[in-house]
Amino acid sequence: MVFAKMEAMGHEQVVFCYDRATGLKAIIAIHDTTLGPALGGCRMWPYASEEEALVDALRLARGMTYKHAAMGLNFGGGKSVIIGDPRRDKSEMLFRAFGQFVDSLGGRYITAEDVGTAAEDMAYVAMETRHVVGLPGRSGDPSPATAYGVFRGIKACLGEAFGDESFQGRVVAIQGLGHVGAQLARLLHEAGARLVVTDIDPERAQRVAAEFGAQVVPPDAIYDVECDVFAPCALGAILNDDTIPRLRCRIVAGSANNQLAEPRHGEELARRGILYAPDYVINGGGVIHVADEYGPGGYDRDRAFARVATIYDKVKAILAMAREQGITTAEAADRLAEQRIRAIAQLRRLHMPSRLP
Repeated sequence: MVFAKMEAMGHEQVVFCYDRATGLKAIIAIHDTTLGPALGGCRMWPYASEEEALVDALRLARGMTYKHAAMGLNFGGGKSVIIGDPRRDKSEMLFRAFGQFVDSLGGRYITAEDVGTAAEDMAYVAMETRHVVGLPGRSGDPSPATAYGVFRGIKACLGEAFGDESFQGRVVAIQGLGHVGAQLARLLHEAGARLVVTDIDPERAQRVAAEFGAQVVPPDAIYDVECDVFAPCALGAILNDDTIPRLRCRIVAGSANNQLAEPRHGEELARRGILYAPDYVINGGGVIHVADEYGPGGYDRDRAFARVATIYDKVKAILAMAREQGITTAEAADRLAEQRIRAIAQLRRLHMPSRLP
């Protein structure tokens, strides 16, 4: 079953990690290293089954390949998941055990924080490996950069859909108010948008609503909100046969990964006249942010955020390509990413003596 899934999605390597002393159960998925070492965060989640965790790791790793290609970064796609409840199962020893498994890959995979983990957790990982980014004192928490990139991407979509990029009076429905969703709510509020929000944690939703004057709705009701923009900022596969018919928006643009349950759902959004901002493009600010640690002189916040701002231009280019070629925005994003991967693959056919063992 594992090899069949790897073959179907084009993965190079999957590593299953178990540590008896800490109870660590983790999966590291490496999708494609054509562009460079696989970079992607470590997600901690109470998956219902090991198969669910594996599928999530595989989908997320593949998304990172395309994200790095679209962002112009020299990294491949990888992701890791830890099976566990981040509210009660975290410990120093668990993350240090995970760090040892990361280190065993010799730099083929570089980890960072993701849903359910934080920069402080990565500091424990860093005690066992140097192949980790997003640490306190360096680039740190990538969520402000991710939120800023989504904000810039939504601005590009507003211009495409309405001919006016202003947020003033626009209604944005945000699903998920974690680190990124809450930051995005702040940026949208400051720009004049009206917010409707939801979260599986009612207290978190009420805090954001109180701060930004947002309306709170139950989690399942967010799909039925009449709005200009629906911003998914939680988990993936939320655009599916059940939810798409309920959407009452003109634009879908948010930070969640793997928003389309299946590729055909991108076509369904287009058929319904809903403009979709491909998730791995609009949410690329976080990887730009942490990847800047590898820039000249190390991490530079101004340089990183200047690069994040270019997500506006990347989204505009994808929207234009989709319009001109009569394809979906998801297809346009994939084509652009795949063009870069193929070009780099051809370049690396040259023999380079420096690559000898």
